[in-house]
Amino acid sequence: MPSLRKNTADSGRADRTGGLARRGVPALLSAATLAIGGLIAAVPAGAAPAPAAPHASPAASVSTAVPTHRLCAEPAKPGYMACNAVARTDVKQSLALGRHITPSGFGPADLQGAYKLPKTGGSGQTVAIIDAYDDPNAEKDLATYRKQYGLPDCTTANGCFKKVDQNGGTKYPKADAGWAGEISLDVDMVSAACPQCHILLVEANSANMDDLGAAVNRAVTMGAKFVSNSYGGGEDSTDATSDEKYFKHPGVAITVSSGDSGYGVEYPAASQYVTAVGGTSLKKDSSTRGWSESVWGTKAGGEGAGSGCSQYDAKPSWQKDTGCAKRTVADVASVADPATGLAVYDSYQASGWNVYGGTSASAPFIAGVYALAGAPAAGDTPASYPYTHASALNDVTSGANGSCSPSYLCTAGKGYDGPTGLGTPNGTAAFTK
Repeated sequence: MPSLRKNTADSGRADRTGGLARRGVPALLSAATLAIGGLIAAVPAGAAPAPAAPHASPAASVSTAVPTHRLCAEPAKPGYMACNAVARTDVKQSLALGRHITPSGFGPADLQGAYKLPKTGGSGQTVAIIDAYDDPNAEKDLATYRKQYGLPDCTTANGCFKKVDQNGGTKYPKADAGWAGEISLDVDMVSAACPQCHILLVEANSANMDDLGAAVNRAVTMGAKFVSNSYGGGEDSTDATSDEKYFKHPGVAITVSSGDSGYGVEYPAASQYVTAVGGTSLKKDSSTRGWSESVWGTKAGGEGAGSGCSQYDAKPSWQKDTGCAKRTVADVASVADPATGLAVYDSYQASGWNVYGGTSASAPFIAGVYALAGAPAAGDTPASYPYTHASALNDVTSGANGSCSPSYLCTAGKGYDGPTGLGTPNGTAAFTK
């Protein structure tokens, strides 16, 4: 029997005029971004999306809202997950770009610069992407993204890319536009973080946790040491069982999105065996680093990176915060705010170049960072690594994703906090033993 999860989901691309969410319809906000009039910008490669106009949706509570839609609709069945990807609707999609026109959104060079990642490394490592349903265009869309940014080819023919079903074969599940967009985001973010890495895409038969969990196990069986999961649903009392069945894989770095609905905990981010990945707003500035970050979200809540205290999962031994007796989410973070979003190419029932965000961007990116750092030691739980190297992370100290007590669970501050964990990558040192 599948587990009965609260606030969990069926598949399908959400309504493009507003989107559906497992915890309501959040207005995805950024005080730093205003409207671009819906045009692909003729801007430097990888530049951030241009500002966006006030969102007309009733869900928007302030004038700086960014118009978005969720890629995966709210689930209609118990036991199902929803992907944590968000697309901006104020940026015109384009299957092909004219001469001297580059995609809106941050590209690989931006992310490598912001997080001080090496341009080489990760050769021979395989990052697995776990998603539901099929993206028939996954390989060709990945090729378009990598060609645009001058990344090495990653194809089935050269052995870099492999797509399998949850049984390891080629009987792919039915195609789904929403999850196809999620898949595009995932493979592009792994490519941005670790251009030399191989990519294994494992497509689960459905968005049911048991099918997704079987896909995780398949990826590990096929040798992946890094496994990204960009989906989530409400916690329930069966989570500890799912932990043992699907996520307890010593020697494998498993990353999971913390959620896109602001303060509150999702599963499987709450698993004690995974690295729960929160989200930030990322901006270029004149600092020594050249970039600044704050929590993706607002104090009003209802949107942004997920965080909080698990109801059911035990606290791992390396987590030392005192305001939560059980597992605290998140562990680390990277850019997720769609207002400071990522360039992604998605052509399956979509129109090519998009600006996507959500913690579905940060989970695969962090999986790629783990791969750059090298294979985990056998028997280790790599989620513990950042806790022994906290000084090797960018500490995010401003912003909030809601109101809560104790406040660090939803508000950034010096050291550990819920929305961004210990911080964001500053090179790879925090992601190795």
